[in-house]
Parts: sequence; C-alpha cells; structure tokens
Amino acid sequence: MISKFWFEAQNINCFKGGFRVIKDLNLKISYSENVILIGPNGSGKSSLIEVINRNIYPVKTKKSKLKILGSELINLWELRKRISTVNNDIKNRINPNLHVYDLILSGLYGRYCYIPNKSERDLHEVENIMKNMDISYLSKKNFSYLSDGEKQISLIARALIKKPDILILDEPTANLDYKSKFFVIDKINELSKLNTKILCVTHNISMITPIYDRVIMLKSGRVIAEGNQNKVINNKNLNKLYGINLEVVKENEFWTIKRLPKE
Repeated sequence: MISKFWFEAQNINCFKGGFRVIKDLNLKISYSENVILIGPNGSGKSSLIEVINRNIYPVKTKKSKLKILGSELINLWELRKRISTVNNDIKNRINPNLHVYDLILSGLYGRYCYIPNKSERDLHEVENIMKNMDISYLSKKNFSYLSDGEKQISLIARALIKKPDILILDEPTANLDYKSKFFVIDKINELSKLNTKILCVTHNISMITPIYDRVIMLKSGRVIAEGNQNKVINNKNLNKLYGINLEVVKENEFWTIKRLPKE
C-alpha cells in the first residue's frame, strides 16, 4: 500500500554538536497539503530540513521510525529528484554574471553554472517555467542585477524546473525589504496552481497565507501546536511560541502581530 505521507517521523531525536536539536518528534506531512512550519530562531526548523535532506540522522531506537517518500531506506538520488530545497546559502554559489535563463536551466543538471549544450527540450522547459511564474522579463538579466526578491524567485524557478513533488522554502523572505518580501509572498502564492506542494519554513507570521492547509509550530525541537491556521494561530499559541506577550490579528487574509505592554 502506497503511503499518503511523504514525511513520517515517530519519536525521532537528532543531535548536532552534542546538542539535541530535534526532540521526540512525531510528525506526518501528506502529499496533498501545503504546510508552513513556523518557529523562532533556534527552534529546530533548519535541523528538520537537514533531517529531510539526509544531512543529519536521527538516533535509532526501537521506538523511533523515519520514512521519507514512503520508505525507511532512502535513495538519495530519488530524494534529490523529488524534493527540492531553496535556502539563502545558494545565492553565494552563483556566478553574478550568469543570466537568469541559464541559472534556471542549470537546475536540470544539478549545477549552478552556464550549461553549453542545451537541447530543445531544455529550452522549452525553461521558457515554460518562466512563463508560468510570470518572470520571462528577467530572462537575460544578470543574477547580480536582480533585486533580492527577484533573486529568490529565480532560485525557486530553478528548483521547480525538475518538477519535484515537494518544494522546501527555507526562510524565503529573510533579509528582504518590504517590497521584495511581498513580491516573493505573492509569487509563492501563485505556485499553489502547480502540482508541486510546498513546505515553507519561517519565523515570519506574515508568510502564512490562505494557500497553506496546515500550520506547524516548532519550539526547542518539539511541535507545540499544529492544524488549520484559523485554529492554531491565536494569542495563546504565539505567546508560548515566542515567549513574549503578543496579539495576533487577521486582516484581508493576512496575519499580523503586535507586541503588548509588559504586565
């Protein structure tokens, strides 16, 4: 029987540098849902991405279990093909003079450089993804000339060209100004029309838009709340998550928070 979950963790614990970064994690994520994982810095969000990408491994016990893409025996080639991750470190690997068109095409080869021998099929794939994401106007621009928001969307397009089942976005609006941040959020919302499902990992509550079927709150390596966003996003859970007195408000389908005075 084929599992409906692409990620299944049961009682897993992970360590980095002698510290336990994932604690007794029980979590399932299905192929049919867009999920946003939210938590403060140091909550274990990046560590969970490393678990998914097989960069760190859980401690094996009789009570623990980890399945990715329905299997405990995880094929790294299949993993790289079916799960694409975009993080902010990628920007440092790219030649600043590389055209956006060639950057996106390089995703078909798992590289970050100019690909000299392009097939007609490759060209069609690049043109198609740029058209679907409405970024064809960036095609001939050098990567270094892009705004921070355009850089992020170009990297997302590069990740999507392989048509993965799952797209992991690691802090996609980190260090962006307001214009770039909202540009990226709007583009991510448009991705919900594609077949690829999104796991967005962030500390920023304004990232939580209607495309997300489920919100997971992570603190100190543990899930403290999860479910539908209208159920999970409330003052009590956010105060617990961030450890300060906050008030959350939803206006025009966007969540905002403000800090309340100390009692």
